[in-house]
Amino acid sequence: MERWKPVLQRLEEQFWISPEMMQAVAQKFQNAIRAGLTGQRSSLKMLPSYLARPTGQEQGLFLALDFGGTNVRVSQVELGGRGRIRVLRRVAKAIKGPKGDYDYTREQVTAEELFDFLASLIAEAIDGYTGEAIRLGHTFSFPSRQKDIGHAELIHWAKEFRTSGVEGQDVGKLLTEALARRGLGGRVEPVAIINDTVGTLLTAAYGDKDADIGSILGTGHNTCYMETNPISGLGPMIINMESGNFDRLPFTAYDEALDSYSHKPGEQRLEKMVSGHYVGELVRRMILDLMEKEGWLSFQEQGIFARAFAIRAEDLSLWLSDRSSNLEEIERWLHFRAAVRPSKFGERYTLRSLAEMVVRRSARLVAATYLAVLNHRDPEGKSSHTIAVDGSLYEKMPGYGEALQEALAEAQGSHPVEVKMRLTKAGSEVGAAIAAAVVSSRRRLL
Repeated sequence: MERWKPVLQRLEEQFWISPEMMQAVAQKFQNAIRAGLTGQRSSLKMLPSYLARPTGQEQGLFLALDFGGTNVRVSQVELGGRGRIRVLRRVAKAIKGPKGDYDYTREQVTAEELFDFLASLIAEAIDGYTGEAIRLGHTFSFPSRQKDIGHAELIHWAKEFRTSGVEGQDVGKLLTEALARRGLGGRVEPVAIINDTVGTLLTAAYGDKDADIGSILGTGHNTCYMETNPISGLGPMIINMESGNFDRLPFTAYDEALDSYSHKPGEQRLEKMVSGHYVGELVRRMILDLMEKEGWLSFQEQGIFARAFAIRAEDLSLWLSDRSSNLEEIERWLHFRAAVRPSKFGERYTLRSLAEMVVRRSARLVAATYLAVLNHRDPEGKSSHTIAVDGSLYEKMPGYGEALQEALAEAQGSHPVEVKMRLTKAGSEVGAAIAAAVVSSRRRLL
């Protein structure tokens, strides 16, 4: 094991993000915010949401459509004011049939077929409802360009979606047309389209006056915040930065290789360094490098270590949670998942060390972007702030939340502002209902 230590130390140096490096990344990120807001070239899209923060007093029954990943959910959500929220009914269905009987992500599927599927779930969610027309908020978690709160044009599909006829189209119009075909035109009124990051912030802000930043740290990564300076004549509103696309970062050779292999090289560079979809793949590439170049680790290249994306965030989570003296959980993982038997302690120790390097770097890079937003929003550090975070990486990766909070404190240095981080679950669901309520309240004031 002694001969491995210099190799691990070299990798550690490549993946370490010092407080000074965090501050440098934060400054570049803040410059990108400013450029994006003023129409200059920026890797941050800075998309207006056309929504202000909720007051916390919005009330009523609303529908929430949450569409952005593996499952589609439609919920009846009751807002009681003073931050009180109840989900009365929920209908959920996978976007792909578990038996392969349907798949709405395929390129052969049309926009009409996809949105008819969404409309069928909405119909099921309001089955038996006899009240007046119910307003619907729609969480659409794909890069979109909005002209107002009720209309969003899909810029391009992300994740595994390839459905034809949707890119470049107004998804609000597509949903309205599908509801009309279903005979729901007079019963359901779509009024708001948001993404899941905005939904997370809305959900937290409904009961927390200090909540002004929302972030997703799961399979993907993105952050939004409450912008109070006028933008092109618009009033204060939540801005969706699409921050996973930020690209002024300290890349390693492993990051460059992963990016060149990815579906869209050159895009989503921050996301490829920090999110749950990619952290396991970075570790897998490091393992292969140790096997091929350094000539150690006795694992067979055939099998799990040779398959792209076969190492998942859940695997890293298991490795990091193993605090037994002999790393017995990792040994079992190697036996059952990688067919390595028996394994050496040094090999098991190496796996956990590599996971620690990659996960810790993720937390410190994300902390740098949060610092940039805080500096932009509150340059004099006079206010308290809450960062609402949702996602499996933040919630389930051992030590991630603590590492993120500690990194932000380090990056702030000797003049920290008061910042709380809170797990805000179901933001993409509840946030859509809150968005519909905010729009409804605004209409009553007009």
